[in-house]
Amino acid sequence: MGLLEAHKAMAAKIAVVVGGAAGHLGRGVTLGLIGEGVTVICCDNDREGLAAIVPEVEAMGGRITAHYADVTDPASLDAFWDTVAASTDHIDILVNVPGGVARSLFDRTSRESHARDIRLNYGYVVDSCQRALPLLRKSGKGGSIINFTTIEAHRGAATFAVYAGAKAATTNFSRALAVELGKDMIRVNCLASDTSLARASNAALAREDFERLAALGEDALAQSIEFYVPQKRPPTVGEVVDGVIFLACDLSRTITGTTLHVDGGTYAAFGFLDWPEGDSFMPAPLGGTLKLLQR
Repeated sequence: MGLLEAHKAMAAKIAVVVGGAAGHLGRGVTLGLIGEGVTVICCDNDREGLAAIVPEVEAMGGRITAHYADVTDPASLDAFWDTVAASTDHIDILVNVPGGVARSLFDRTSRESHARDIRLNYGYVVDSCQRALPLLRKSGKGGSIINFTTIEAHRGAATFAVYAGAKAATTNFSRALAVELGKDMIRVNCLASDTSLARASNAALAREDFERLAALGEDALAQSIEFYVPQKRPPTVGEVVDGVIFLACDLSRTITGTTLHVDGGTYAAFGFLDWPEGDSFMPAPLGGTLKLLQR
């Protein structure tokens, strides 16, 4: 199938985007799919975002319905899926976007925060996929499930322990579900983005982290990313959305059970940083950087 053919086929598809009205990524995913001609049913817990997304999509000539739902509340998410089931006879695409965490040492976290992190980063994904399956099967043509995960699901992310565990669960759940649903031609993949220059996308950082960076100047975060991201810049929201569109369309019709890392190479680097002072790529700083730190 060629690019133009795959693009044309998107216009006949119906997508559910959970967390698709607000924030950089959720809103971006919805608008990206709308731009491909996809009909979108979305939910979000941001009422202002819900009120804004509908006229924005309608101005584009797109088709959308938007509903309130809080994915951390199983009853609220179920009510949304009840609405979806009552409003359409099938869906072709499901994108589960929500997730998040606040950085903290594990011994300073509470059971309540653990439960919320697990629900927000794994539990709702299980519920959403289960509710979507009957609708994905109805067309008889297969479909695509895309679950947002993170690079932290693939490494020992200290100060993000429960979050990393929950995202790892989402990643392996998606892999296992892909095997189960292969016969139905329902693909299940994850998309892992990474850091961003947008403050809203770095909400996991503590206040003191931002204060230290701010004291170094407005370009400090961008400078740190140059050491961390091999491509020397993080992906834009649009580039992450391009990954979603690829996994949603028929160009990826035999790709299932995998994670697409849209991150400028950070997963490939796996801890190798481009240290300053001539040290170059190494997992730990060498003489040049250490000399700089000791000044």
